[in-house]
Order: sequence, then structure tokens, then C-alpha cells
Amino acid sequence: MELAEIRHQIAELKEKIISFRGSLDLEKLEEEIAEAQHRMAEPGFWDNSEEAQKVINKNNLDKETYDSFHRLEEKVEELEILLEMLLEEADSEIEQDLMNGLAHLKDEMNLYELSLLLDEPYDPNNAILELHPGAGGTESQDWGSLLLRMYQRWAESQGFKVEMLDYQAGEEAGIKSVTLLIKGHNAYGYLKSEKGVHRLVRISPFDSAKRRHTSFCSVDVMPELDGSIEIAINPDDLKVDTYRASGAGGQHVNKTESAVRITHLPTGVVVASQAQRSQLKNREQAMGMLQAKLYQLEQEKQEQEAAALRGDQMEIGWGSQIRSYVFHPYSMVKDHRTNYETGNTQAVMDGEIDGFIDAYLKWRLNGK
Repeated sequence: MELAEIRHQIAELKEKIISFRGSLDLEKLEEEIAEAQHRMAEPGFWDNSEEAQKVINKNNLDKETYDSFHRLEEKVEELEILLEMLLEEADSEIEQDLMNGLAHLKDEMNLYELSLLLDEPYDPNNAILELHPGAGGTESQDWGSLLLRMYQRWAESQGFKVEMLDYQAGEEAGIKSVTLLIKGHNAYGYLKSEKGVHRLVRISPFDSAKRRHTSFCSVDVMPELDGSIEIAINPDDLKVDTYRASGAGGQHVNKTESAVRITHLPTGVVVASQAQRSQLKNREQAMGMLQAKLYQLEQEKQEQEAAALRGDQMEIGWGSQIRSYVFHPYSMVKDHRTNYETGNTQAVMDGEIDGFIDAYLKWRLNGK
């Protein structure tokens, strides 16, 4: 890379840092950090341990945002110094340090920008992710299992913990439905980009004539709610069923009916949990999921904006997809909201979906 191009790229990074400063309101952030630290030093701070932990968690996040910004400032200054040294005298070691530093700073800037986009109330929460294959039998159910693997791989790459709350196997292959709890900071903020219908075009491995098939799978994502939000649920509005839990692929079938399925009769919302050995714990887990779903429905009603938390309710079929995955006659994955696309379908199916998440968050920021 020519030194003039390196200078140009460093200048662009510096401009981006200046734009971060404008959107962050560092003075206010500094005041909030000082105020939180003052509260933490007060007697009786731990009298309400739950509230105290929330203050500490927010303060830690604010400090990380503040400190990370200044680290970026320092790193771009270091690159400017290295560039000036290289302009004065050619040195292969300094040049290599400059190139490595530039590449690392670009990656850090992208991650930092992404974190700034996650500013909605429930973005920091854990995510509950549901997969529901559309019409098409085995073909669609197999497509659901491929998406399940994709999200599991992505979560692992982020260092998130994945719990299988409910798993309903397909008759021949794949899944009928799956519910995951993905635990980690900003899990919901990232995964809200995945909510909608995902369409696959490929040569079906289940078709002896090797014909091309189109399959659909609905992905639903909601934030796991903490105890600060109370949703009133009338027990008379609930239909509770119990059944024997089984693991993925039908392994480990329990001898007792520990799995719980709850139907909220007024809305038709159905949730299920079989992750715990205890029926009581599964019921608690399912009730938590039901509260999250009902809360989203209430938000829809109040805001008249289905895309805010729950997204549009769409038929799982033609014309309603947010993203298409084409394996044949060519390779491409394209998001129809942002127009972001890639030809590396294998990488996407292995969990590399950060490009789609990044593009979605920027698309939302720009008002769609």
C-alpha cells in the first residue's frame, strides 16, 4: 500500500472518531460515571442487591464505552507517529507495525461503531430465538436445522452461552420447531436483525429427481425480560400441557412428563420449555417466555409499529422473506432490507453473519 493511501485511511479513521465523539456526549457520560461511583460508595448501597447490581452493570458499560473511545484516539495518534517516522526514513519493521496497527484499528473501530448502534432499551438483554419451518415437510424442516446450526455457530463465535429451551424434531429429518436462549451482553441487540422469514433455494437432497426446491423458515427473536417488568396474566387464560422431553434427534427421552407447553388462549401465543429436569422449572421458564411475548404484543398495540420489537407478522412463504440463501444455480446470500450480500454461502452457514447484522443496524440508524 502506498504511503499516501495509508495517510488517507488514517485521516478517515480520525474523522470517524470525531463523529463518535459527537454522538457520544462524553461530558454527560463522564458525569454519569462519577454519579454512579458516588452512589456505590454510599452506605446502604447493597440494601437492594438487585438494584445495586444494575447500577454496577450500567457503570461498567459506561466506563467501557468511555475508555474504549479514548483508546481509539490514542491508537490513531500512534499510527500518525509511525507514519511520520516512515516518511522521514524507510524502515521495513516500522512499515509492518504500521500496516498491522491500521488493520487492527479498522476492526476495533467497526466493533465500537456496532456497539454504539445498540442503544435501544432491550438491546443488552439475552435473546430468545425461535425457529419455525414453513410448509414443505422434510425439505423445510431440514432448512430449519441448517439455520439452527448457523445461529449456534455464530453464538459460539461471540462467546455467548446457548441453552436449548425446546426442541421438536422433524419426522424424517430436521426440526419442527426449536427455541433457544442465547445468553450474553447485547445478544438481543444483535439478533433482532434476524427476525423474519428466511428463504432457501437449492437442489433438494431429499428429491431423487434432483430438482430445485424453495423452502422457508420463520425466525422469531425477543429479549429475555428481567423481573423489573410485570405482565399480568390471568391463570384462567392459560392451557397448560405436559409431555415427555427429548433431546435433539430424539435422544434422552424422559420417563416423566417434565416438559411444559403453555397456550395463552386470548392471543393464541404458544410457548414451551423442556430444558430443565423439573416440570416446575420448565413451567417457570415457559412463563418467562410467555411474558416476553405478551410484552412485545402490548408494545405493538401501543406504538403501532410492529417492527419495533416484534416485527411484521408475515405468512411463511413467497414475498415475505427478509433474506434469501441461494445454493443453486449460483451461490449467494442476500438481505432484502439492506441489500447486503455475499457469495460465500458456506461461511454464512458456518455462522459468519456479522456483516448482515452490521448492515441491518446501520440501515435502522439511517431510518431505513
